[in-house]
Amino acid sequence: MSKMTEEQKQRMQLIDYLAKQRGVSREELMAMLERTIREAARKAVRNYQNVEVKIDEKGGVACLARLMVVSKVVDPTLEIDLPTALTKVPEAELNQEVLWEVDTKDFGRIASQVARQLLTSGLQEAEKRHVVSQFMGQEGQLLNGTISRRDKNGVWIDFGNGEGLMPPKGCIPGEQYEINDHITVLLKTLNPDKPGASLFVTRSSADFVRRLFEREVSEISDGTVEIKGVAREPGYRTKIAVYSEQANVDPVGACVGVRGARVRMIVSELGGEKVDIINWDPDIRVFAENALKPAKLAKVFVEEENGEKVLQVRVTEDQLSLSIGKKGQNARLAAKLLGWKIKIERLSAEEPVQEENTMEQMIRQATKLLAETCQVSEETARLLVANGYHSVEGLREASQEELAEIDGIGPETAAQIFATLAQ
Repeated sequence: MSKMTEEQKQRMQLIDYLAKQRGVSREELMAMLERTIREAARKAVRNYQNVEVKIDEKGGVACLARLMVVSKVVDPTLEIDLPTALTKVPEAELNQEVLWEVDTKDFGRIASQVARQLLTSGLQEAEKRHVVSQFMGQEGQLLNGTISRRDKNGVWIDFGNGEGLMPPKGCIPGEQYEINDHITVLLKTLNPDKPGASLFVTRSSADFVRRLFEREVSEISDGTVEIKGVAREPGYRTKIAVYSEQANVDPVGACVGVRGARVRMIVSELGGEKVDIINWDPDIRVFAENALKPAKLAKVFVEEENGEKVLQVRVTEDQLSLSIGKKGQNARLAAKLLGWKIKIERLSAEEPVQEENTMEQMIRQATKLLAETCQVSEETARLLVANGYHSVEGLREASQEELAEIDGIGPETAAQIFATLAQ
């Protein structure tokens, strides 16, 4: 049994080390090394067309040409005569293929060079595939890691079983990132086969804030409170709209937490970014009033402009700058949250405040009261109001049969309403 040369020992030690450090199997590394050296061998051994490379368990590398045994050689790049073949392959026969070991001074040198080059090419690809497989299915989730380095591409974060890149656009403006700092990020995308990092992460997206609320607010994670929308300008301000179908649950209060503990934790994670938590409402006018807080609106009109949804908002002189916000931020975030275009104008001296909206306000208030008292949806409550039932007293004077006859109510809902009122 032949002994391993020093070069073979070093080669096998390198393969074993890389397999352990990079989380790549020894078999995969061996196959990768064979493929890479094969390409180099084809360039070095030009006398043959079909060339194979074999690496044995001791790290020995052999270059083999696949040749057809013939009685008379016509193409030496593909054929070999029988007498010559028998010198190395005793079992060789005519019209059969043999693997003919190629001796060349350059091949050993090329094989060693290619083995070293593998560190920065094929190995990186194998490592990337391995890392991506560890994080498959975690897109859009929070990850905790440690900042390992920074360069022109952004901030690199070590997650223990992989490394991710937070590019400049994924960073929160004004936030400082120091080596060895612990950090929470959102996994945005996986990159298994393209150049660059294996994982791309972010702290600047609206989804990052959404996931923080899901983590800190148990009522959101269990479905009691629902996040209806998030609008964000990272590093400056976020507006988040929340809602609960349960009348006895205050969605804003749940997000704020006892003495503001929950939202304070989130604001701290965001580096002091201002967070407005507002109540979502199915009525776009009420939703707009909530979204534009702390400004107080005088009037809100719903309009259509070339198929575009537009809210015409009127405010008094003292509320104009407050509603627009610094550099238009309050209005811009509100529009993003609502998904509507918002036009804010100063209320003229001749316009009475809220005069045109008085009836609408009464309807909204009656709808909200019935929804909470009867424990029904806003849509069902609006049907009751539309059919003349503006108060709980009015409902009690009606019969269950009368409510059941209302289109959209039906016997089951009518029975539920009466059972709730009887409690």
